[in-house]
Amino acid sequence: MTLRKRSLYLRGHGRDNAHMAPTDSPIPITRARGPRDVRGRPMHDLRISVMDRCNFRCTYCMPRETYHERYRFLKSAERLSFDEIVRIARLFVALGVRKLRITGGEPLLRPNLADLVGDLTTLAGVEDVALTTNGVLLAKYASELKAAGLDRVTVSLDSIDPQVFRALSGDFDELDAVLEGLEHAQRAGLTPIKVNAVIQRGINDAGALDLAARFRGTGVSVRFIEYMDVGNRNQWTPELVVPSSELHARIHARWPLVPRGRSYVGEVADHYAYADGQGEIGFISSVSQPFCGDCSRARLSSDGALYTCLFATHGLDLRAPLRAGASDEELLAIIRGRWSQRADRYSELRATQRAAAAPERKVEMNYIGG
Repeated sequence: MTLRKRSLYLRGHGRDNAHMAPTDSPIPITRARGPRDVRGRPMHDLRISVMDRCNFRCTYCMPRETYHERYRFLKSAERLSFDEIVRIARLFVALGVRKLRITGGEPLLRPNLADLVGDLTTLAGVEDVALTTNGVLLAKYASELKAAGLDRVTVSLDSIDPQVFRALSGDFDELDAVLEGLEHAQRAGLTPIKVNAVIQRGINDAGALDLAARFRGTGVSVRFIEYMDVGNRNQWTPELVVPSSELHARIHARWPLVPRGRSYVGEVADHYAYADGQGEIGFISSVSQPFCGDCSRARLSSDGALYTCLFATHGLDLRAPLRAGASDEELLAIIRGRWSQRADRYSELRATQRAAAAPERKVEMNYIGG
């Protein structure tokens, strides 16, 4: 074992390592046959939330009326340390995960995030480490993240109209900072870069073509996301959803599109190339065309809970056994057991679930990432 890998288990000091739980052995885990859930779906992706805070108050995620100055976010001691995150990620990789995505809240608010990136990229079997961010701090950290081994970034950007952007972000005038962050990410080589745009009817759908035009021919791929009822506070109604088919028709009429399908089983976006060779765009259609049947994503909250669906109502606490000294084998059994019982398919049952007399409260998006 290299000194670098051994240090992941032996160092127990510093601001982000204060809660390191001991393992029974520093020897790397042998890759096991990954579990399948009750619908035969494997684990392929792990989304790791490192921060429940954000420097925006987007209306569909963290509306200001709820996430106000007195709102209680997690304390530092409640969040997983970087060493704890690396240890848990290593266990997921042993069970079949190949792609890791760092999310929030806003992950770049977490101090020394590049250190975590560097550690995650040393895990044998990991094929891709990516970051989802609102982009405001990306200009500051892009080069450092690339040097640490980050492969690529996705930036959440719902409009390039300054007034619409400000309204959607909770009255923050940071559009120029986000665009500057995208430029720095490109120069640093954090590619391919994706821009995620959540489209709401009557709010930002009129600017969808402007958003597509802004990034055509730049190497940045825009992915239009149907507005979803994530969490409990975004006042979602079906009337606000703009189906992907409608957006596709509008964009195709302006710039003909050629279908490319999906990149791999479990991939959530349908991809289309511009017929004139000026790049590609994507559509994520969780409402109009649910893709639950191929979902291979697990989610780890910043305080160490495992969620098996973006619309989950309950998570499985991994932090408690981790800090109580559970062995790798014990933690593997806990994770495997939870995934083996997974039956989530909320998007396929959305209408039924929402019509329930007393629907359970879903986990909030800032808590587990998008």
